[in-house]
Amino acid sequence: MPRGLIDRLCRIGVLATLALGITPAHAEPSLQERVMVVRPGDTLAGILLGAGIDRTVVHGVVGALAAVFPPKSLRQGQEVAVTLDTGRDDALVAMEVDAAPGRTIRARLEGDRWQAEELIAPQQRMLAIAAGSIDGGLFPAVVAAGLPPGLALAVVRMMGHQVDFQRDLQPGDRFSILFERFRDTEGGLLGHGRVLHVELELSGRRLAYWRHETRDGGADWFDDQGNSLRRAFLRTPLDGARISSGFGPRNHPVLGFNRFHRGTDFAAPTGTPVYAAANGSVLSARNEGEYGRIVRLRHAGGTETRYAHLSRFARGIGPRKAVRQGDVIGYVGSTGLSTGPHLHYEVVIAGRAVNPAQHVSRPVRLGGRDMTAFQSARRGLAAYAARIGSRAEIAMADPGGQERTARQ
Repeated sequence: MPRGLIDRLCRIGVLATLALGITPAHAEPSLQERVMVVRPGDTLAGILLGAGIDRTVVHGVVGALAAVFPPKSLRQGQEVAVTLDTGRDDALVAMEVDAAPGRTIRARLEGDRWQAEELIAPQQRMLAIAAGSIDGGLFPAVVAAGLPPGLALAVVRMMGHQVDFQRDLQPGDRFSILFERFRDTEGGLLGHGRVLHVELELSGRRLAYWRHETRDGGADWFDDQGNSLRRAFLRTPLDGARISSGFGPRNHPVLGFNRFHRGTDFAAPTGTPVYAAANGSVLSARNEGEYGRIVRLRHAGGTETRYAHLSRFARGIGPRKAVRQGDVIGYVGSTGLSTGPHLHYEVVIAGRAVNPAQHVSRPVRLGGRDMTAFQSARRGLAAYAARIGSRAEIAMADPGGQERTARQ
């Protein structure tokens, strides 16, 4: 059971009820807590309405929270807990959001008004490492080495800019990933933070990237020389897929004659999420004959990308919808003229299809004060990493500069 959930259950006095089937003398038997995990596309108001809470109450709660937790702060994977009074038709009396490790946002009904507060638990910021060799895929290897699945997925998506996971990975290739853990003052795990550094050794080729926040508030990944990992377009618009058909002439598997293939096909199980390859807006999301269900996106400079044979569209995807690189726009399927589940991906410039594998752009390079700050932060993190040795993690300096005790 997550530590945050245990703490909340203890506060409302129902932990013993859950564990032993009895009601302790100090418990409030009419209070019931429900915990919901934020999914892609969820809003705080939508989650509360879905829990059966009155719309007027939802408006009051969201309004009270706005000062300490703006609605757009909600992120996938966060927990939202609501406390209901079963003696008053499941009326909402309190709610909490686990905004970040050690940071909880709470709203309580006081009289007829909602009051919001931010709770910051004392915590230690730890630098942890997951390292090992690859045998059967990067995702299972890094999870087995101790990286939480959510962070592992983020690493796979991030490295998808540079690595073809079907062709570039070989058994025996190695990885090393630095990431944050947060613990309370007694050493209990509060949660995990960000991945800070990823290094891969692929058949003698070294790839190393560092997370860095620039002066404009944005965060991106950069190599040792300050070159950004991110390109204008993703190399592959889905995770863990293999190329089943490339760009160019081929014998069509359904029609049985030679026909120019305008895109790249990626074989993947039905339901695999498909990502927007670049920032842009939705031109259309509909059924189109041989393409089946297809999403067309428009990008800067007149470039269009197409994602065909989808099983379904992602929630909210429709004409003029703005999307950012990496947003889920649909799910792999086999609609239209198709012999099995796969994604057909096209890149079209000025009405002409181009090879998606060759449609890349040069990275952005840091300069000036951003470069100075990046190199300083990179050297500091590397120094910490060198001290981890055989330990699983080491405490990092507080913002004030004090260093805590390292953990074995």
